[in-house]
Amino acid sequence: MMDSVDTIAAEIVHREGGFVNDPDDPGGATKYGVTIHTMRRLGLDLTGDGQIDVNDVRRLSVAQAVDIFKKHYFYKPKIDQLPNALQVSVFDMQVNAGGTAIKLLQKLLNAFGEDVVADGALGPQSIEAAGRVFMKAPDHLVDAYGIERRNYYYRLADKRPKSRKYARRRNGGKGGWIIRAEEFIAERFHLTQAEHIERTAQWV
Repeated sequence: MMDSVDTIAAEIVHREGGFVNDPDDPGGATKYGVTIHTMRRLGLDLTGDGQIDVNDVRRLSVAQAVDIFKKHYFYKPKIDQLPNALQVSVFDMQVNAGGTAIKLLQKLLNAFGEDVVADGALGPQSIEAAGRVFMKAPDHLVDAYGIERRNYYYRLADKRPKSRKYARRRNGGKGGWIIRAEEFIAERFHLTQAEHIERTAQWV
């Protein structure tokens, strides 16, 4: 049985960690995985000074972050209507990469023979297609999504050198992005350290 959305959201907050403001991260100032851009989009002026800046991000509470994730990253994009076993990984990816999470799923559904538009929005066609594929190969779909997610992170780092530190540690090991993706993949599909090093060998 899948954990409650509250539990999953709390786990995401814990995984994301506290306040960071990494100049190499396009998300900008972030706390518990909630970016300053998200707070501006939602109008969260927590200091009440008429502007939403880094001070508002610092003031964000765990409870507020959990509430944002549930409302705007789980229920609003209709992830709750996907097969239960798939919800956790897509939800976690939605927090991490926005609509890209659903686009990855839609492209994967097409690879499974479905005909859906990869527009990053879960409509009836995408939801029904996910249900059909899941019924045929439940474990395979969940693992395939996690693998697609891992591949997405590698491709992103291929294109954006500043992001490579999130996919590969200084010692050459797997970075946070890759570790995070593999949390949702069966262990037999995890890359070995040698495979990871080979995949990232062209990075300087």
